[in-house]
Amino acid sequence: MEISIHYDLFPDLGALNAQDRNLVQKAIDAAKKAYAVYSKFHVGAALLLDNEEIIVGNNQENIAYPSGLCAERTALFFAGANFSEYKILSLAVYGAGDLMGSSGPVTPCGSCRQVMAESIHRQNKGFELLLAGADGSVVKFNNALDLLPLPFGF
Repeated sequence: MEISIHYDLFPDLGALNAQDRNLVQKAIDAAKKAYAVYSKFHVGAALLLDNEEIIVGNNQENIAYPSGLCAERTALFFAGANFSEYKILSLAVYGAGDLMGSSGPVTPCGSCRQVMAESIHRQNKGFELLLAGADGSVVKFNNALDLLPLPFGF
């Protein structure tokens, strides 16, 4: 048996289509509003629903670590709580700060990957995932589940 994933690498935002570029820009804007006073690592997420609504989230830290929440989960949980009748079409994530430097796109933590898997299970349909970094490059997966091919419980 073998597990393989496919992704596309874009050198900069200009190489994306207009919809993806807009979603990544929303994630970048959300990252600027992150509460990241401890890690100095600002992450933003923006997800597109099938009703064309865009939900944004950013990381929210807390001095009582790990009581904070990642950007991806902030956006996904808000969408689940407020727009559960709509499907997620795509999710863009951007991260910048001391933890990343300018080495390339940010990747979600394991907890966020599991929440993405649960969201896919919940809506019975995968969604695209765009990962962007301070260097301007973007990695695009056709299905967010590619980052966690063997999720817990499924």
